[in-house]
Amino acid sequence: MTCASAYGVLANDELNALASDAKNWAMPTGDYANTRYSKLNQINKDNVKDLQVKWTMSTGVLRGHEGGPLVIGDVMYIHTPFPNIVYALDLNNDGKILWKYEPKQDPNVIPIMCCDTVNRGVAYGDGKIILNQADTTVTALDAKTGKVLWQTKNGEDIAGGKGESGTAAPMVVKDKVLIGISGAEFGVRGHMSAYNLSDGSLAWRAYSTGPDAETLIDAEKTTHLGKPVGPDSGQNTWEGEQWKTGGGTTWGWFAYDPELNLVYYGTGNPSTWNPVQRPGDNRWSMTIMARDADTGMAKWLYQMTPHDEWDYDGVNEMILVDDMQIDGAARDVLVHFDRNGFAYTMDRATGELLVAKKFDPTVNWATEVNMDPDSDQYGRPQVVAEFSTQQNGEDTNTTGVCPAALGTKDQQPATYSPKTGLFYVPTNHVCMDYEPYKVSYTAGQPYVGATVSMYPTPNSHGGMGNFIAWDAAKGEIVWSKPEQFSVWSGATATEGDIVFYGTLEGYIKAVDNDGNELYKFKTPSGIIGNINTFEHGGKQYIAVLSGVGGWAGIGLAGGLLQAEGAAAWQQAVAGENAPSDESASISTAGLGAVGGYAALADYTTLGGQLTVFGLPD
Repeated sequence: MTCASAYGVLANDELNALASDAKNWAMPTGDYANTRYSKLNQINKDNVKDLQVKWTMSTGVLRGHEGGPLVIGDVMYIHTPFPNIVYALDLNNDGKILWKYEPKQDPNVIPIMCCDTVNRGVAYGDGKIILNQADTTVTALDAKTGKVLWQTKNGEDIAGGKGESGTAAPMVVKDKVLIGISGAEFGVRGHMSAYNLSDGSLAWRAYSTGPDAETLIDAEKTTHLGKPVGPDSGQNTWEGEQWKTGGGTTWGWFAYDPELNLVYYGTGNPSTWNPVQRPGDNRWSMTIMARDADTGMAKWLYQMTPHDEWDYDGVNEMILVDDMQIDGAARDVLVHFDRNGFAYTMDRATGELLVAKKFDPTVNWATEVNMDPDSDQYGRPQVVAEFSTQQNGEDTNTTGVCPAALGTKDQQPATYSPKTGLFYVPTNHVCMDYEPYKVSYTAGQPYVGATVSMYPTPNSHGGMGNFIAWDAAKGEIVWSKPEQFSVWSGATATEGDIVFYGTLEGYIKAVDNDGNELYKFKTPSGIIGNINTFEHGGKQYIAVLSGVGGWAGIGLAGGLLQAEGAAAWQQAVAGENAPSDESASISTAGLGAVGGYAALADYTTLGGQLTVFGLPD
């Protein structure tokens, strides 16, 4: 072996060993398969009612706290929204701060972060903590001291001049660090980049749109639903050179199959939100991608929402499950709960589409996904004309579209329990009105082109969320637990027959495998972070970051609930298309979320806190 490959094997072996030990939480999603499942069972369905707060810590930062802590041995690593502070905490000494890293970033990056200044976490590999900063600087820190070991720039302009930002958690795979990019609302051309863990040099970069040489697609070998994609598919499905500002950003979660050596991730919405301006399927936005981890070459692709008309980003996590019984056969699958309201079960080696069903029955923009391999519509959602913003045209308000742009589920990750064979999914139960308008591209300026308003799904339970159990082999909801607001936190299932999740009001909740609520505790601020669990000193703990924000909480986080703040947002994003009426200005601010979630201000307020729970001593 060369020195480089030997280094990669050693780095990977260490991370695999850490992740396989349930005492740790060594990756942002717990493991490469993104199951968010823990084998710890000291806290279980019989004693979870006795949980109590063991210790807390203020992060010193307001706005949305997405992601969750890492635990490596005796040290916990936590992160904050902008300015992206990283803390190393000593679990042997009441969470004493071992070191703190606070990057110095240009504040001009704040206005170009469309949906709050969130960050979804840090990653660990080879003694390094990897931080994806808001300004797209990727920083490797010494895990023991916090010293900067290397830095590299993932975007073209760290001052926000291109509209690029960094919000996604990195993933370390072998000797590489995978990093996505955010900013489709500014016409950023999405890409997935792999950096060498040793020194931060670029190993490969795969764009979501453009010619084959830049998308790392082989026209004959890369397949879409079993057929070769053909030459320059990421370019000729766009009009002219629109692919250069085509979106397809990569700000979600990544998965990895070590046996196939494939990395899986989803791409986001095409730019602009006005579909009339960008005819064609707009490949490869809204796409599940399977790529070789070493080279970045695409093995297979699947576009879930061709020519997206509703901002249904496809970035949500891919969950990998072995030997799922589907139609009497054991299949190694990838399961993906998409913003568009359909849950997909696919063969992760070949990209074969096995199941595609609605995971909220009120989804109405499409009737179904065509599952006939002989049809020219195979794999495509069957769009309902009434809810097609393309067919209704520019400057027409298409009403009653379900789900809203933030989807039946946004980036908040689901969890899978191998004990039950079920997925436990945090969801949104929200619909919208959507009016596209013509917009021109200017680097670093909003490139949205639609006015959106959101509201609870009509004729339903009145709330804006459900927490559901899903059978991915059958494509069926097993049970559904209504919530007043969207469930915007990541869930975690455990060997103790319980599932944890958090609510926008600030509750951490534990339910049993049948959805019965066993425990809840209200933390100081709304929870959009992901529940993690670990063991230290022979005792199991539960940890979560509180701090309301994100897209659903942007009204609170961004100060958009008042007329002045909403008007400033509208002027920056919509310009001459900004509503003149004050109430309309507020309700449609924050890309439509402010009005829908205005009542959230009656239940919680801004904060930033780590809370650690355990059983009584």
